[in-house]
Amino acid sequence: HVSVSPVKNHVDYLPGPGFVIDFKEIKKLVNTFIVERLDHKIVLSNRFLVENPSFFSPENLVTWQVEPTAENILLYIVKELCPHLPETILLSCLKLFETKDSYAQWTNSNVFTARSQ
Repeated sequence: HVSVSPVKNHVDYLPGPGFVIDFKEIKKLVNTFIVERLDHKIVLSNRFLVENPSFFSPENLVTWQVEPTAENILLYIVKELCPHLPETILLSCLKLFETKDSYAQWTNSNVFTARSQ
């Protein structure tokens, strides 16, 4: 889940066109800079590969310097997505589900929360 907010707060209403950003635009940015880079990929840390030298190297392997935990994936998304957002938009919250009921969440205050329902 990706949540955005306007850089400038509006108290009574949002001026025309009346929304923060078109959902199609946000979806296109997320697909281009996140989904296309990670979808159907195996993300492993370099440490894991060093500790498991027999692990084969499939063509869909992506290696990171850090462990690919939900929290680190969220930080990756922040780093990759923010530079492509319009100047008038702030990334305010990300939620990444590991299971149907468990997720990690990043908010613009850079505080992580984890929850299982």
